Amino acid sequence: MRRGEREGGCRPDGGGHPARRALAASFPKTLPVMGGYVFLGITYGVLMVQSGFPAWLPSLTALIIYTGSMEFLMVEILASSFNPLSAFATAFMVGSRHLFYGIAMLDRYRGTGWKKPYLIFTTSDETFAVNYSAEIPAGVDRGWFYLWVSLLDQVYWVAGSTLGACLGSAIPFDTEGLGFVMTAMFAVIFLDQWRKDTDSARALGTYGPLRSHLCELVGIGASVACLAVFGPDHFIVPSMVVMLAILTAFRGSISRTLPGLAGEGDAPSPEAPAGGEAPEEGAREERPRAGELGAEDRPDESAGVRGRRSR
Repeated sequence: MRRGEREGGCRPDGGGHPARRALAASFPKTLPVMGGYVFLGITYGVLMVQSGFPAWLPSLTALIIYTGSMEFLMVEILASSFNPLSAFATAFMVGSRHLFYGIAMLDRYRGTGWKKPYLIFTTSDETFAVNYSAEIPAGVDRGWFYLWVSLLDQVYWVAGSTLGACLGSAIPFDTEGLGFVMTAMFAVIFLDQWRKDTDSARALGTYGPLRSHLCELVGIGASVACLAVFGPDHFIVPSMVVMLAILTAFRGSISRTLPGLAGEGDAPSPEAPAGGEAPEEGAREERPRAGELGAEDRPDESAGVRGRRSR
């Protein structure tokens, strides 16, 4: 067995270590995240330094805490009076959406071995969006692919936070409005997923404006409804609960409309005849096996021998 196969993953025509192949496949997927994380990380680093914290703290929190929105809230928490219960409640509410991320990634992260703890730790909003929707090329080890996406995303965040901390005390600038970078990035990821579903459904001949985008429409409807009921500060967790409940309750019906699953089980097997019915077990080989021929079915070997002797 070749070395590349022993280390986990098929060996494509290009060869190489599975980690290198996965890096080449995953890096382009993280470029939109890099654009958001670096600039927002700079904002976070500047905000921390301008709030009176040491320049090394943004890098440390970006490396250890790594929760994005919670790190911005942490600036206010650390600057206010000490209230551990309030800090815990805030962190739990802000991070509770990751419960749904974990549930959604159970199957994808299964069998990733030593990589799994780090994959769980680095499942941020954007990393989840990339890993969940990514189409991993054939011959690329999925464990290494997920690991590189997670690692690169954290590197972007740490690098941005460090750069912001270094520039914060030297270059004053207004950070108002930069938080919209994350919103714009999620919009791009959503539209890209919409486009992929459309292309896949059209390729299969099953496209419909509604049936091909039921999951996206459920997400939009649940978010708008919960925004109207709970307000802009508290709608995220309820909307995710509503999405999970709807998608779970109608999983069977919705899965049949997904481009990746539409038509599964309908195509005849490679060995099936044109009529669509697969041959019964044992009926695929019509000719009798050697040694099973009866005396009346065997060719006249003596005649063949006599013919060869005459020549």
